[in-house]
Amino acid sequence: MGSDMTVIIVRSMTSRLMAPLRQVPTTAPALLAVALLVIGATDQAGYPMTHWAPAAITILALLAIAAAVVRVPLAELSLPLKIALGCLAAFTALSFLSIIWADVPGVAWEGANRTLLYLLVFALFACWRQRGVNAAVLLSVWTLSIVGLALFVLLHIGGLSAAGLRSELPEGRLTFPSGYANANAALWLMAFWPALLLARSSRLPSALRGLLAGGAVLLALVALLSQSRGSLYAMPVMLVLVFALLPDRVRTFAVGIPIAAGVALAARPVLHVGDDLTRRGAVDPSTLHSARTDVLAAAIVVGLVVAAAAELERRSRIGEQVRARLHRAAAAIVAIALVLAVAGGLVAAGNPVTRLEHAWHSFKGGYSGDQSHGSRLTSGLGSNRYDFYRVALDEFVAHPLIGIGADNFEQQYLARGHSEETPHYPHSLELRTLAQTGLLGALLALAGLVAALIACARAVYARPRVAGSRAADPLAPAVAAASLAAFGYWTVHGSFDWFWEFAGLGAPAFALLGLACSLAPARAREAGHQVERASADGHDVEVAERAGRVRARRTVPRAALLAAAAVLALGAVYSLGAPWLAQLQLQEAAKIWPQAPRKAYSRLHDAANLNPLSDEPYLLAGTIALRFGDLARADHEFALALKRTPGDAYATLERGAIASSRGERQTALSLLARTVSLTPREPLAREALEVVRDGRRLNVAELNRAILLKAQQLA
Repeated sequence: MGSDMTVIIVRSMTSRLMAPLRQVPTTAPALLAVALLVIGATDQAGYPMTHWAPAAITILALLAIAAAVVRVPLAELSLPLKIALGCLAAFTALSFLSIIWADVPGVAWEGANRTLLYLLVFALFACWRQRGVNAAVLLSVWTLSIVGLALFVLLHIGGLSAAGLRSELPEGRLTFPSGYANANAALWLMAFWPALLLARSSRLPSALRGLLAGGAVLLALVALLSQSRGSLYAMPVMLVLVFALLPDRVRTFAVGIPIAAGVALAARPVLHVGDDLTRRGAVDPSTLHSARTDVLAAAIVVGLVVAAAAELERRSRIGEQVRARLHRAAAAIVAIALVLAVAGGLVAAGNPVTRLEHAWHSFKGGYSGDQSHGSRLTSGLGSNRYDFYRVALDEFVAHPLIGIGADNFEQQYLARGHSEETPHYPHSLELRTLAQTGLLGALLALAGLVAALIACARAVYARPRVAGSRAADPLAPAVAAASLAAFGYWTVHGSFDWFWEFAGLGAPAFALLGLACSLAPARAREAGHQVERASADGHDVEVAERAGRVRARRTVPRAALLAAAAVLALGAVYSLGAPWLAQLQLQEAAKIWPQAPRKAYSRLHDAANLNPLSDEPYLLAGTIALRFGDLARADHEFALALKRTPGDAYATLERGAIASSRGERQTALSLLARTVSLTPREPLAREALEVVRDGRRLNVAELNRAILLKAQQLA
């Protein structure tokens, strides 16, 4: 009897758990994609292609399975969503086409593949309508996974030695696990907004709301360890956008108060960790222990407070009139608080004109130098981004229609930049789009984004079907708003940083944008059901017959459509797989060349065949040959690299040095002069050219020791 009851209970629980999955079967592949997105954020924020390319192929497979099993409901997709998908697909196609005119086609191929990843993940989450409960599960799993990662990071640095702290917090800024402090801050703060906005929803369990609120505190404080000035300016912009555009402002404010209080109480000891490392090169263990304790205590207390308040709200029985009065009173408090906050900010900032002038001068002036006597967060806007943006705009003006090619910025900056940095990317989503894909790419991206936001707005501002009745899916608007906020933060902060290139940030952003789109009310589906019911009842036989004829006509091109989709899928697998496998061969060669140079050369030959656009295999092969003193092979490998990328300054410099060592003075002069034109700010190239002009020969080994020393200094 007992065993029968157990079986009944298990079956009942299984049925309850499987019910949402039966209603929306694509939740399963979406959940697997969420797991991939979390894994992608754990190491270098998914920046290397070897990290995100296999995930992209897996997401492509999940998309294909979902399309084959469930079918893509094209008739039910809203017009804005169709436009968003079409524009993003066209932007991806343009990125691939840019390989043709890019100076560095191998890099353009990688950039186009990354754009393809964003298209795939957006389509997987957007093309099938989600229920609020399922979407809440997907978003909560991603958000709480990032919270768990932040907790691991906090505990990890708490157990590090002094040397380990200097490694993980160089210049007092937390770079673990992404390797880039600003990307670290963006990862935590992208998850902060869903945590806050989900914690306000009365439709979620009280314990979950408390967990999310405590997680928001933890995420904000761990983000402070990175001392990202970009996040310091992005957060106020997001606050304005959230309160100006998203509904339920009172509830947002009510949940935001304890979260803000918890962050404020623990912020000082957290900032002391980075400041001590910056000023003294070490941090007192008691300071680190105090910071970790305060962060955990603040998160736990805020979580308990919000959970208790949520449970009290759930159990309370308040009449509609009293509820309306409380809502109006709270709205007035929110308005007064916002006015006071703005006024206080203006008073603290002083004369706004003076502050803007100072900010502009510091932005144009570059890095301010010694920051050992103040916090980085208050050190102004000084960086080299002004120069990056200047070069990006110049390239857009020079190539206004179709740009210079995906991710092709480094060579242009080497030739035209003024700073000592060698950035690979413009550090701005907007300028990346303009400079690399031109007006055409910018218009496609803008049209796709606007269309996606319109689709999201339908979900965020969904209204009840009948006046006075409950919404068809009451949880959907809250989840859509929370998902959209995560994408919004990535966009705002990415407007002045290079986050497009971190797939561990970009892929979740597009996934959550797609998730918000999928929560829009299914108007087309409801209309289709009405027609079917009317036809079945005999009310509109003519409409049913016409629909049958349309379906009959569409059965003919269906095979052609499937064949085209299969060809595109195979092409995408090759496009993603070939460079990924080539990169694996490169990594293997880099590991084994000191002990097995012939095997390393073989690996590099395979890599060159797998990726026929990249010059990396030949550059690495030439460098290995130089280490063994094989100048003939090195010159041959560098020549092959220049066939693929004629503007590569390193290969040109090495060939010039080799020609000089052989006594081929005219060839050396030509190659070294070309190197100087490619990198006019590089002192090694100018010095090498002067040596040859003076009639002397270059020592290749000494030149490479100088190159290695400079690389170590830059690192």
